[in-house]
Amino acid sequence: MLVLLPPSEGKAPSGRGAPLKPESLSLPGLAEARQAVLDELVELCAADEEKAREVLGLSEGLRGEVAKNTELPTAGARPAGEIYTGVLYDALDLASLDTAGKRRAARSLLVFSGLWGAVRVTDRIPSYRCSMGVKLPGLGALGAHWRAPMAAVLPEAAGSGLVLDLRSAAYAAAWKPKGEVAARTASVRVLHAPTRKVVSHFNKATKGRIVRSLMETGSVPSGPAELVEALRDLGYVVEVAGASGTAGASGTAGAVGAGKPWMLDVLVDEVH
Repeated sequence: MLVLLPPSEGKAPSGRGAPLKPESLSLPGLAEARQAVLDELVELCAADEEKAREVLGLSEGLRGEVAKNTELPTAGARPAGEIYTGVLYDALDLASLDTAGKRRAARSLLVFSGLWGAVRVTDRIPSYRCSMGVKLPGLGALGAHWRAPMAAVLPEAAGSGLVLDLRSAAYAAAWKPKGEVAARTASVRVLHAPTRKVVSHFNKATKGRIVRSLMETGSVPSGPAELVEALRDLGYVVEVAGASGTAGASGTAGAVGAGKPWMLDVLVDEVH
């Protein structure tokens, strides 16, 4: 099972660990594309703070993020699972998983990033600011920059099992599963049951809780249909959206178009 996660805008400080070693990151096929983004980002932030702030979409209060980016090659690095914070990662709470759960997370979780493309939670990275929606002056839109490298690398990373896609739209644009990989991919959105609408907090927190439950229990669904059953066994209310985009309670393969990702709605009343 491969679980695709978005990063968080806010990040923990880099700390005092050894600096980034690009060659140590997972998915080495992304190395050249990573270096291109890193080099331009550092150069941009070092050359013109105001332009960098505009390009990165940072408010005046986040001006310090520009200076932080200039230090990326020498800043301390920590496991990505410690760098990313926010509602989803608070609910996932990797640090409190038992040893077996942490091993499962190390194997299964892949965090997408405007700067790194995608990293495992055990990959050591510095704290940074560069979302997938950024358009760098030289490389252009990062979503487009990552598409070709991702298309070359991600199908192999996906292996032969379930791909659980929990990314937000900007990060999902960097790689869209195709063919037989798409057929065993399930995308999840979380709806507030009384209103049937996506609410950011419910969405992020519930996705974190879902991943934590899978890591805790060791459940490894072999495909989307098995994921539906696993989530229902864990107490979640799950509906499968049909190929036409209409929602229904079916958990059968016939509810989804052939060669297309499954779309699952998880309904929640509240998140504790």
